[in-house]
Amino acid sequence: MLEIQDLNVHFGGIHALKGVSLEVNEGEIVTLIGANGAGKTTTLRTASGLQKPSSGKVRFKGKDITRTSAQERVKRGMSHVPEGRRVFPRMTVSENLDLGAYLRRDRDGIARDLEGVFARFPVLAERRKQSAGTLSGGEQQMLAMGRAMMARPSVLLLDEPSMGLAPLLVQEIFDIIRSINADGTTVLLVEQNANMALQIADRAYVMETGSIVLSGKAAELADTEDVKRAYLGG
Repeated sequence: MLEIQDLNVHFGGIHALKGVSLEVNEGEIVTLIGANGAGKTTTLRTASGLQKPSSGKVRFKGKDITRTSAQERVKRGMSHVPEGRRVFPRMTVSENLDLGAYLRRDRDGIARDLEGVFARFPVLAERRKQSAGTLSGGEQQMLAMGRAMMARPSVLLLDEPSMGLAPLLVQEIFDIIRSINADGTTVLLVEQNANMALQIADRAYVMETGSIVLSGKAAELADTEDVKRAYLGG
């Protein structure tokens, strides 16, 4: 469904991504793990059109989208939940969710999907008229994910969804990711909590200093000594 081929990204004189290639098949959860500064966020931003590559290709549903805009990628079925949630703090929960559907014109479908988000995230239903900036970190993460789902994506890009959350909330967020995937949405997950990410993912890629250094089935990578030592505290 999503394929990244030999991607290179430069920031001035910094070579941030060095020939990165990965693929996400329909129905999978694929995780990208690695230390801070490894290039994980840059990979997601390039996939969703927020960062232009120096070279390489991004293909989505069999078509080259390397030069298409971020908005066009949303139209085609790609949603990106950025690191840090990026909700609109002065707007209400409902207004944030409405913005997720800004490219859609099917009012009945939007209304149904809004109720679906409230069913998946009951706390958002309770706070639908509340300003997003007054929500807790976990609630803002749920709002960011709900907003992305309002675009009806076929693939969801998630950047550090558990960052800064209490352990109980981390478990809840990962359960929600599983649920979203079970309902038919493909997921590409960037996550520093490698242990949790590898538990829910089908496949995984390990990044170091802008390059993919390991890849394979998530369960098998979690059992390798290099990954245990570097990312799982083994």
